[in-house]
Amino acid sequence: MKETAQKLREKGLKVTPQRIAVYNMLLHSHEHPNAETIYRTLEETNPTMSLATVYKTLDNFKHLGLVQELNVGEASSRYDATVTCHPHTVCTCCGKVEDLDIPELTNLHTAVADKLDFEVECEQLILYGKCSACLQLERQQIS
Repeated sequence: MKETAQKLREKGLKVTPQRIAVYNMLLHSHEHPNAETIYRTLEETNPTMSLATVYKTLDNFKHLGLVQELNVGEASSRYDATVTCHPHTVCTCCGKVEDLDIPELTNLHTAVADKLDFEVECEQLILYGKCSACLQLERQQIS
């Protein structure tokens, strides 16, 4: 909690229980939740927090470089506390979004930089397909 408060202060933000809760949830989540999921998860322990507060907090965090906003083709954005460029997978069946830890795909733009007349700041590589759980379920239904 102290580390989160310090990080928020370093970015010039007032430290509030709501901001700490949202940031800590993102730090400890591998699910890349959207604002509504964050709100529903935190609402019981933070009854004074509104959905609007979650949206404003995420927008502030995004602009200050504390979180990365992911648009994976859904109606609402998802958020990731890992702000370094890294690829993701998205299951087209269940919607699960996961980090993809393959060094050759991380910072792919550096491999093609000499072929571009463009300065890339960051990339978002997203691979769409079926996760292993959905593939297994599909195979069981076919059998």
